[in-house]
Amino acid sequence: MTTQDERRKTVTVLFCDLAGSTALGESVDPERLRTILAAYFECMKTIVERHGGTVEKFIGDAVMAVFGVPSVHEDDALRAVRAAAEMRDALPGLGLEGRIGVTTGEVVTGTEERLATGDAVNVAARLEQAAASGEVLIGEPTLRLVRDAVDVDPVEPLSLKGKSEQISAYRLVTVREALERPHAARFVGRERELALLREAWERAQLERRCELVTIVGEAGVGKSRLVAELLSSVGETVLRGRCLPYGEGITYWAIVEMLKQLDLVPSDELAAAAIRSLLGDSEAATSPEEIAWAFRKTLEQAAAEHPLIAVLDDIQWGDETLHNLIEHVSLLSTGSAILLICMARRELVEHRPTWPVTLRLEPLVEGEVEALLADRVPETMRDRIMRAAGGNPLFVEEMVAVSRERDGDIAVPPTLQALLAARLDQLDPAERHVLERAAVEGETFHRSAVRALSPEEGEVTPHLAALVRKQLIIPDRPQLAGEDGFRFRHLLIRDAAYDGLPKSVRATLHADYAAWLEQHGGSMVELDELLGYHLEQAHTYRVEVGLPDDASLAAAARGRLTAAGSRALSRQDFGAAARLLGRAVALLPSTEIDLPLELHLTEALMNAGRGGEALRQAESLAARAAERGDRVGELCGQLQHGIILTYIAPEGATEQLEALAGDALPELLEAGNDLALHSVYQARGWVAFLRGRTDSARDAYDLAARYARPASLVDEHLGWRSICRLYGTTPIPELLAWLDDTESRAGHDHWHRTSRAMALAWQGRFDDARTLLSGTRAELADRGASILLGGVTAIESNMVEQLAGDADAAAEFGAEGCRILELLGDEAFLSSAASWLAQALYRLDRLDEADSWASRAADLGASDDVFNQMNWRPVKAKVLARRGDRQDAERLAREAVAIAETTDDPNGQGDVYADLAEVLELGGRPTEAREALEQALQRYEGKGNVVSAARVRRRLRELEPAV
Repeated sequence: MTTQDERRKTVTVLFCDLAGSTALGESVDPERLRTILAAYFECMKTIVERHGGTVEKFIGDAVMAVFGVPSVHEDDALRAVRAAAEMRDALPGLGLEGRIGVTTGEVVTGTEERLATGDAVNVAARLEQAAASGEVLIGEPTLRLVRDAVDVDPVEPLSLKGKSEQISAYRLVTVREALERPHAARFVGRERELALLREAWERAQLERRCELVTIVGEAGVGKSRLVAELLSSVGETVLRGRCLPYGEGITYWAIVEMLKQLDLVPSDELAAAAIRSLLGDSEAATSPEEIAWAFRKTLEQAAAEHPLIAVLDDIQWGDETLHNLIEHVSLLSTGSAILLICMARRELVEHRPTWPVTLRLEPLVEGEVEALLADRVPETMRDRIMRAAGGNPLFVEEMVAVSRERDGDIAVPPTLQALLAARLDQLDPAERHVLERAAVEGETFHRSAVRALSPEEGEVTPHLAALVRKQLIIPDRPQLAGEDGFRFRHLLIRDAAYDGLPKSVRATLHADYAAWLEQHGGSMVELDELLGYHLEQAHTYRVEVGLPDDASLAAAARGRLTAAGSRALSRQDFGAAARLLGRAVALLPSTEIDLPLELHLTEALMNAGRGGEALRQAESLAARAAERGDRVGELCGQLQHGIILTYIAPEGATEQLEALAGDALPELLEAGNDLALHSVYQARGWVAFLRGRTDSARDAYDLAARYARPASLVDEHLGWRSICRLYGTTPIPELLAWLDDTESRAGHDHWHRTSRAMALAWQGRFDDARTLLSGTRAELADRGASILLGGVTAIESNMVEQLAGDADAAAEFGAEGCRILELLGDEAFLSSAASWLAQALYRLDRLDEADSWASRAADLGASDDVFNQMNWRPVKAKVLARRGDRQDAERLAREAVAIAETTDDPNGQGDVYADLAEVLELGGRPTEAREALEQALQRYEGKGNVVSAARVRRRLRELEPAV
């Protein structure tokens, strides 16, 4: 059972054990041994607690400590490593030898049994056991957090008990102070803030006094970068000091750092005595008031000759004594030019609201972040980094660095995770509770939803106001009418809050939020997708933590995801459809088949350019259906598998699919299953199309559409039905009328629009055709429908430009489309695209390239792909004719004509006859060329292709014999 205090945290675990303790027990008197062990435990405990860790327990001679419990600190890993080094060095002084293991990982804390539970505890114990006497081994996760502050030696990967894979480990050599983060990134924005700093510096010099400037902002927002920009433009003496978050003697740590840099003893004897005492050079007693006065005198003396800038960082960690010293110096210094710059996080003003703040540094705005990123990452990653980082320059820099290490994969660096977790751990428990409930809804959320998920907190508005004040969230436009909307300051805060919730709590909250959303979100277009996500999360987390299976949750999630995926499929957003339907299929019980869902998934995967996955999905469907004795499901899976093969492995696939569809049709007619009949007629339509029998294909797709409606399918095949009419015998006026009649049902079907574009182009309406195709390409690119984008770009856009006489534009479209299809590994579309690119290149007299692409089309296309076979031959033929090989040229051209005559495509027939005429004309046979052109004209006029018909008439006039 989950308790209210349970939380998931990333902590660092340390195990320390004595080496040779058995031999020690044999050689030492029991009472003496007890004294030794008591001193050992007390020493280890003192060291751990001095570094902010918690000793969970002593196990025999071993000490287990956790850093991050009860409160997370951003430097828990460094604290643990420092403690480990100190423990290692202290053991010889106790007359003992020991070994230590340290690692970092996610655990559950706040349980009744122990402080931390998780794999990190086991790994730390195993690292300790693998360490040699006097050695500290740290794990890879810890090293990633402390890399800049340690020297280590790698050891051979360890095979640890209970771990399936070897573990990387490193021998700790020394621990150093972490280096200050370099300011390598561009300085962007902050012009006003930098001007204010310069004005303060000018006032200090003009008025010969101390000017205090305090810069407040969240970690990483650019405080030190701003100060560095100021310091780069001045040549004065600069002192630096940093307050430490923990440790002994830290009250004056930053002041001592400055004094050591200054290396100056004040001339006033009393002041000198106080400074010596502070530096440890004297044991004379002194007081905070005397130290503040002596430090002020020292700065004044140093600044008397040269103006001085003193920079104090992280003063939010300083105590009241240090803060009083800063105020003393800033208020009472006279006669010397001193700029005292203090940098702090927002905790300073939360704990000391009267502190004078000069600058509150806000995150960078969008344009400034874009300038910071510039060309350092691909554009596809830029938006994701900007959205996640929320204008924080450190977050931007860290995520850019990680993306480079991971070849473009964007992940949150562990240093940032620790920083954000520490910030949230400082919140009031009620505020943290509200923030976590808000995180369940997402990056944007609503007050009523948070209140519904937080009934024990009563009114949540004051807590939300406090979170706004602490700049963790900001008010935002609500997505629901009548609601108060909010948004996390940046996505990383949302993720950090969410990650702290135990998975069992997440499961409950997601289910509760889904119930709230179903009641309040009826007007949301994406309601099914949102409900599906939250129900899916509730089910998944229950499974992961071993809670009793709730089949109703999985079924409800699957239903919502299926509805959302089907809508995405109907608008041809294939990438989204594949994701949504894939998640729905994953929620199916292992013994169940959802035929419409699984068929839709294969279609979405195929059109999204994921043909291999589509093939495996179809194979899985057929195999599972066969095991269950479901003949209808088995045949549908096989038909879908056959269709996909014609795209990704086309040779012989059409013949196999034709045989399968022929055998399946009688069985499926007898079964009377509308969905299955839709599938078989879809397959028959595709076979007929590949055979060039476009009128037969049209009839088959019309039948498939007839069965789609009673089967509750969203796809009426309007696109394919229009393509079949486009490349069939349907005259263009009749085609345009049919397109008008079906327009209201076509929605986002791109083939429906490209059919209209081609029909308009054949009528000479090129601008209208270009407008349609441009919109289609943009929409397909936005949806990530890559195969279709490649096809439309390489073929239809290319064809329109060739009709319009712009061969350069045609070649550009053709090349771009082929590039897309090549990247996706598609062969079916690419073979046709290669033929049309070859035609465009031929028109530009780039004969070698045209010949190469025609050969590519011949190699890629299946031998029974009629359109491909009749398209590459004419290009080859014309190139050969231009080179003087008239015999082979005519042979290829007549082969293309013979193939075209087997089709229902009058326009394609006209094209190959026109190409034959060109070959014959190049061969000096004008009479036969005229005959071929007359055949072409007959086909074009029958189809209503005005542009091509006019072009052929001009050629006929040119070939008229002289009178």
